Amino acid sequence: MTQGNRTKKLSRNSTPEHDPSATPSTITSTTSEPTKTPTPPSTPQSRKQKRKGIIPPPLFELPPPNDASSALSSPTTVTTPPPQMASGTRLLVCSIGNPAPYLNTLHSAGHTVLNVLRESLSYPSFQKSRAHGNGLLSTGTYFTLWQSPTLMNVSGPAVSAAWKQFVRENKQMGYGEEGCGLVVVHDELELRVGEVKVRKGDASPKGHNGLKSIRDTLRGQLYTRIGVGIGRPESRDAGVVADYVLRKMSVEERRKISVSAGRVMEELMKLSDQ
Repeated sequence: MTQGNRTKKLSRNSTPEHDPSATPSTITSTTSEPTKTPTPPSTPQSRKQKRKGIIPPPLFELPPPNDASSALSSPTTVTTPPPQMASGTRLLVCSIGNPAPYLNTLHSAGHTVLNVLRESLSYPSFQKSRAHGNGLLSTGTYFTLWQSPTLMNVSGPAVSAAWKQFVRENKQMGYGEEGCGLVVVHDELELRVGEVKVRKGDASPKGHNGLKSIRDTLRGQLYTRIGVGIGRPESRDAGVVADYVLRKMSVEERRKISVSAGRVMEELMKLSDQ
């Protein structure tokens, strides 16, 4: 499969801005030389982004939706994984955040991304699973998606329970634990809104209490973290930061975080192919 087939296609509600009067009309020419279409210049990543392994936001902006309810009406069109991935690493993809009434806050960006992935992959609706730590479960051909039911700061026990059940079920189907992988999707203050970065699970949680809880519960279990950027306030005061992550997403923030699901999908495909 070429890299192009893996790249997400973004649905847009309008075409890029242009001058209608500039649209070329049919012109009779005395020459047969074909018209050359100029190639738009690419925007390279900064050295800092390359060094940190940050996947930048799209090079163009989607038009903002009219209201918050339509923010996901035209989400990322996620490329369906190729059939051969079914024989690769079987992934449990977990999102951590907060339950209602904090579902649509910046701290729950991971849940937003998993909702977009589920819809784009046409997976079944999320259903509560007592066996999987009382989390919300959606099982598809390629991945098992799971949303934590707990408050962010105590995510670890539920993630651990879901992982153990996932491994148990796969062993019953003839897959060893070495053929299973755990991925945690979470919000990331150190990235701009919509940026995506992949780290190993044993990397520093950098003050993220949800990741600290998972680290303390899994106790050395290998897993992968996918951080979804939510930006950060100028102040480093703990109270200001807490208010920031617990506020509702703006329409524009929700749109950018939803678009990042395409990049998250690309990383999941790489992990499943290992």
